[in-house]
Amino acid sequence: MQVPLSASVAAEPYLSLVITALIVIGSPGPATIGASATATAFGLRRSLPYLLGSIAGTTTVLLVVAAGLATVLMAQPRVGPVLLALSVAYLAWLAWKIATAPPPAVDAARSRTPPTWLHGLVLGVANPKAYAALGALFASQHLGLPTAILESAVKTTVLTGLIVLIHLGWAVIGASMAAALQRPRVARVVNVALAAALLASTVPLVADVL
Repeated sequence: MQVPLSASVAAEPYLSLVITALIVIGSPGPATIGASATATAFGLRRSLPYLLGSIAGTTTVLLVVAAGLATVLMAQPRVGPVLLALSVAYLAWLAWKIATAPPPAVDAARSRTPPTWLHGLVLGVANPKAYAALGALFASQHLGLPTAILESAVKTTVLTGLIVLIHLGWAVIGASMAAALQRPRVARVVNVALAAALLASTVPLVADVL
């Protein structure tokens, strides 16, 4: 069955938005690596509160961008560096938490607690990449809807769904790695590597400011 040309043309902006968002939002960054690394270190179930907090934080950034508040905030010369400093400091703490997490095989005593939903929320809100990525998506992608309010509402709905899917996808990848990490030495190496990757994800953000 051949799809009518008009339907194909109408669907093209939405397909472009989804593909671009998967690339931009789904690429390695503080939120995505944080979701994967936390699930690797603590397992998917114990990481769910952090994951939900990270999703909520990133969605909050999306709403701020959609309302145009991000442009006003980032125009203030001191806001960007402050957000960056908070994000990097928190990421350093989270990386330490992940690097020192016990291997799943020896975690029966639950002697260490995983990051909470509040930790995920803070990282999501203080993540400079989220503001830049979501702002770029809003500015570059046009759906051709009749009003600006409708355009913004539809973009926000689509991107919210993708934020959830991307976080879950990275967390599932991390959790699948955790299932194979039964040897404490291997688990420690992987946790440290993921923590290092989490810190490395902040390098481009620092470079942009400097």
